[in-house]
Amino acid sequence: MTATPAEPYTPIVPRAQQPHSRAPRPEPESRTPRPEPHSRAPRPADSRTPRPRRVRRSAGRDAVALLALPLLAALVLPAAFAGGGTRRWFGGRAESQRAEAQAAKDAAAAAFYELDTAQRDLRISIETITAVDDSPAARQAVSGFEALGRRIDEVSHQYINAVDAHDLDRDDLEASVAARARTELTAAKDELGRVKQELDRFAQGLGPLLGTAETQLARLVPAVERARQGLLAASNALDAVRGSGLRADDLAARLAALAPELTKLNQGAGQHGVRETLERADRVVREAEAVRAEAERLPEKAAEIDHRLVSLRTRAEALGTRAGQVPQILSELRRRFVAACWQDLQQVPDQATRDVEQAQLKLREARAARDAQRWPDATSLLSTARALLNHTDEAVSAAGDRLRRLNAVQKDSQQEIDRTRFAIRDAQRLAMAGRSTPDPRHARPLDDSVARLDRAIATLEGRHPDYWHFLTETEAVRQAVAGVVDHIRKERGAGAT
Repeated sequence: MTATPAEPYTPIVPRAQQPHSRAPRPEPESRTPRPEPHSRAPRPADSRTPRPRRVRRSAGRDAVALLALPLLAALVLPAAFAGGGTRRWFGGRAESQRAEAQAAKDAAAAAFYELDTAQRDLRISIETITAVDDSPAARQAVSGFEALGRRIDEVSHQYINAVDAHDLDRDDLEASVAARARTELTAAKDELGRVKQELDRFAQGLGPLLGTAETQLARLVPAVERARQGLLAASNALDAVRGSGLRADDLAARLAALAPELTKLNQGAGQHGVRETLERADRVVREAEAVRAEAERLPEKAAEIDHRLVSLRTRAEALGTRAGQVPQILSELRRRFVAACWQDLQQVPDQATRDVEQAQLKLREARAARDAQRWPDATSLLSTARALLNHTDEAVSAAGDRLRRLNAVQKDSQQEIDRTRFAIRDAQRLAMAGRSTPDPRHARPLDDSVARLDRAIATLEGRHPDYWHFLTETEAVRQAVAGVVDHIRKERGAGAT
């Protein structure tokens, strides 16, 4: 018997991967023992034993099986990783219901996002209004927003419950469950949309309140900045004044009092409120501007106080000289006229002397206040000294004027009489203008004035007439006549209009 050569090593391919390969035919058992692996007998050079044909066919089948492995892996692996490997990708009606439910879920999510965004925007508007306005309308807006918030919470819970109740990614999702999910999600979307519309209408109603609040908020930053710049300008002006040698302690104290206000401004409207911050900023601007203006004017004010001190001191000296002449005027009045003409002037000399002395004392105190740079005190003392000198000037002038007028009427009283009668006649002509008879309201005062003038003229008769009484009576008559004329003109002016 001839021994069959051993077959080369061929990898074993599973049958599942070689559907079309046949099992190799079992080889007959050889009785000749196989040689050892490394002691194969040399083959004669001239003997060529062809390899059996069945070995070639087995190797070809193995190669085909190896090439088919990647293709099978490509088909099997996606199925293994998609939905646990058991989802039905072509499920008919159930998959259609799943798609519709997913679309409803996406639409509800979009509506929920829009409502949430609108609620956030409206909350910012409400916070803007409440930061500025505390009126009943603003409080009503806050209450309305809170009510809308509760309504939004309700529909949001409805939406969240509808989402949580249905798992649309389940592989075994039934068509009825998907349809029910679509219905609930669509209802939740519709509710979200209706509440969104309510929110939009509410936001539109807040337009006037929001506009006013935004206007005030727009004023906030510029107002605070103006306050800061005002304080800076006042501080710079105060430094410039101090550099010129003036202390300006009162202005420095006023400026220091504004420091707490600046601190509150820096803390912001969030802590103190918009309206309070605006009012505080305006107040700081006004006070800082006042300090700055006074500081810039302080050198001029100091020079003005110096000038007034010199002027009032000169005037006090001049009035002291004039007051010393009053006794001589009174002596002449006593010698030439009756007591009624000069009796009320008896106290003028003593009073003038006291007033001048008091004014000079106030001027010395004002000088001391100016040297101490107590500007308000210096100004007040100067005003007091001026008032005293004005009173003295009037009293001293009255004595001289009395003598002058008495001399004039004693020399020629007819001039005073003619002046008074002319005023009466002019008033009578005005009263009769456009009338055949005068109005009794006008005629009676004028007739009384004529009689009063006649009585005053009668006092000039005699050896020692009271010229001062005559002068005061004629002056009173002219004033009464002027009152009648003014009344007539007002009546006719009112009638013309």
